[in-house]
Amino acid sequence: MVIFMVIETKVYKKNQTTIPAVYRKKYDVQPDDIVEWEENDRGEIVISFRKKLSFRDMMGSGTVKTKTNAVQLEKELYE
Repeated sequence: MVIFMVIETKVYKKNQTTIPAVYRKKYDVQPDDIVEWEENDRGEIVISFRKKLSFRDMMGSGTVKTKTNAVQLEKELYE
């Protein structure tokens, strides 16, 4: 037997809502984390959480075969 938990939250002015505590704790959701909303092919909304990454967090995490200018790339990113 499978039991599903349904939790309701209210949408406030400016379309704000609260992430239920049980999910904040389970998924370690912190201030400035990102909530991603995706609709699947059955019309269901899938919600996922991820940590906010800055450009500096991502620097050095990938490699390219051509030479790049990190300062110029950062300038272009924020234009």
